[in-house]
Order: sequence, then C-alpha cells, then structure tokens
Amino acid sequence: MKVNIFDVAKKSGLSVVTVSRVLNQSESVRPKNRERVLQAMKELDYHPNASARSLARGKTGIIGLTLSTLHDSFFDAVVKEVNDRLAAHGYFLALSISTSYEDSFHRSLFQEDRVDGVILLSPMDEDEYVAELTKKEIPFIMIDSSSSNPSVTSIVVDNFEGGYVATKHLIELGHTEIAHIAGPDMYLSSRERERGYLAALSEAGLNPFGIERGTFEMSSGYNIAMQWIDSGKLPPAVFAADDYIALGVIDACLNRGIRIPRDMSLVGFDDQIFASEFRPMLTTVRQPADKIGATGVEQLLEAINEPARKSVTIQIEPELIIRETTARATKS
Repeated sequence: MKVNIFDVAKKSGLSVVTVSRVLNQSESVRPKNRERVLQAMKELDYHPNASARSLARGKTGIIGLTLSTLHDSFFDAVVKEVNDRLAAHGYFLALSISTSYEDSFHRSLFQEDRVDGVILLSPMDEDEYVAELTKKEIPFIMIDSSSSNPSVTSIVVDNFEGGYVATKHLIELGHTEIAHIAGPDMYLSSRERERGYLAALSEAGLNPFGIERGTFEMSSGYNIAMQWIDSGKLPPAVFAADDYIALGVIDACLNRGIRIPRDMSLVGFDDQIFASEFRPMLTTVRQPADKIGATGVEQLLEAINEPARKSVTIQIEPELIIRETTARATKS
C-alpha cells in the first residue's frame, strides 16, 4: 500500500498541516517538529509527489536549457556545471537540442507553467527566442550569444581578448606570417576572435597572411589546409577560431608529411577534451566552462527571484593554454 501524507502525520504525531508545511519548506515550522516529520518520512520511505509540491508553491522546479548540439565537449562541460549547480538549489534541468527556433522546443517548454526559467546556450535564431520568452514573461539568460543585446542578461567570453592573446603568442614566437581560419560570420564570437587577431597583428606592424572563412567542423580545417598545401601557400603559423578547425588542419598536415610545430605553428580555441588527448597536444585558448555555467545559473536564479532587476552582460576572461603545436619561428 502506498504511503501518503496522512501516514506521515500519524507516524510523527503531528498534524497534516504541519507535515504539508515541512514538505513545502515553510519557515514557520519549529525545528523540532521538522525533524520529527523528516524522521517519519525516512522510516516510512515516503517520497512526496514533486508535481503536487510544485503546484503548491506556484513553481515547477524545472529549468529549461536549449542548445544546438551535444557533439561538443565545451557545451557538455557547461551543461554539466549548470545541472550540478541547479541540483544544489533543488531544480531539475530539462534539455532541448534544436537547430532552429522552428523546432518543437518552444511549443513544449515555452508553454505556461512548464518551466521556472530558461538558459539559451549559443542559440540559433536568438531574436525569436528572446521575443517569445519576453512575451510569456519567462525569466531567461543567454550564454554565448550571437549578437550584443543589452536588454538581455548575457554571459559571454571575451572573444576579442582570446583572439588577441592567441595571435600575440605566435608573434612572440617570432612568427610574422600568420593566417586565420575564422568561424561563421553569423556568430559574434567568430567576429570578435577575428577582430582580436587583426588587432594583435596591427599592434606588431604586421599584415594578415590571409583570412579564410570556415565552419566549426574538422572538415573545414582539413579542406582549407589542403588547399594551402596544394597551392604551395602554406602559412608558417595559423590561429584557428575553433579546436575542431585546428584538428582538421593537423590531420591534413600529417597526411602530407608536414610537421607541427616544426613546419607550422597552430593555435586553436575552446580547449575541447581532445585538445590535450591527441598528439601533438594542441595549444589553444580555454573557455572556462565551469565558471560560465556557474555564473549562468547564478544570474538566472536572480532573474527568477527578482523579475524587475536590470539586465547585465557579464564578460569572462579566456586563458591561453600552451602545449605542443606552437614553436619558435625558424630563420629562413
């Protein structure tokens, strides 16, 4: 027979009202009585109905998170941190993987009383998401947004600084011919990393060896590197806007007998898991996933508890991680 709230009341010797208050975390219950209720629940192995408790509080206890892919160890690390932080606050995380706003996510989680808040992680069609969430008055924050929007609370990495320190590292190694494989222009992160690359070159009085527009995929780096090799115009140093691009470059070079870093120095971006697993280990710019996830949860909970508060943009600094794919330029 299923144990219910009346059984807990009888076991604890207290009223059903007192047991209900304990279940709903009311501060009006005396500590001694709270302990009696909790002990009775433990002895009876009683687990309260989560949905009933949520209705009583006017909250669902669920936070929605949307992202475009799970094939990315950086996103995976951010999601894990978000999940762990939310669990510590008594929330469950509901994931939706969607490549566009037209997918089913907004028709499910964006309905009234489905979630207490939403985290948009590098969203596609972010303007549509923002409009929908704002209209339905669902608290939300963005992580790694595609554009600058001061009306929305956002957590962003200083991608300009990341592009700058990556290129500066190559310059300090004596490289004067540095190419850049940029990410898709639709992403603010891509544009800012490219801007950092150009700023570091300009500061050193250097011109770009060349800028190639790629995608955040291994095949993109591989194909661009193959074109360089086949045309006899392989740059001696490359800053890739993404670790996947960088790995593609490494693959192409290894297939053609080009040695990294002896023949080419290479810097990536993100510090994906494989960056330190493949050989040579990739020099890259790390995005601190743990700090990004923790800050995102902190800001969303504040938005839930203080709906009228002003939106903020929080910028997190990246870190250059020097490994095995960069070396001092050789004199010709």
